[in-house]
Amino acid sequence: MYLLETQHVLKVYRDLIIEEAKANLAKPQGKFRKPKNASGTLSDSIQGTDKFEKGKLIEAGIEMEAYGEFIDKGVSGVKKKYDTPYSYKDRMPPASKLDKWTVRRGIAPRDAKGKFIPRKSLLWLISRGIYNNGIKPSLFMTKPFEKYMEKLPVELATAFTEDSKAYLELQLKDLK
Repeated sequence: MYLLETQHVLKVYRDLIIEEAKANLAKPQGKFRKPKNASGTLSDSIQGTDKFEKGKLIEAGIEMEAYGEFIDKGVSGVKKKYDTPYSYKDRMPPASKLDKWTVRRGIAPRDAKGKFIPRKSLLWLISRGIYNNGIKPSLFMTKPFEKYMEKLPVELATAFTEDSKAYLELQLKDLK
């Protein structure tokens, strides 16, 4: 098989990025000091992919749940803007999608009389807050990606040189 060293370097860097991204999701963040990943689903979904075709293509990628990109890059709200390609323009996020999240986070506020706020009201208030303020970028994937991409070209060049050397030695051996 060709380009074994190059494939190895790509896999190592991909795995380092994934490991650090998962660690970033597990870190306590925000004013309530809770991790970004409430259920663990996003961390569990982050996986490396490989595509190696002899003589044609070498590809090492990272896949995750689609909403991971919104957590990573953030979403601009109507009132608060972030440097992100995503924004809430015409409609609020669906309150029904926040139900399980509020339970996992233990969010159950009370009114002035000490009674719990009805769940529908709570979900609507959170949805409106997200619509107005957006989702702050966490950069859980972007930071490790940029960190390791600075080092990758040198490592990749070295690995490719080793693979090329091995290939040429094999071809010259066959000629003798």
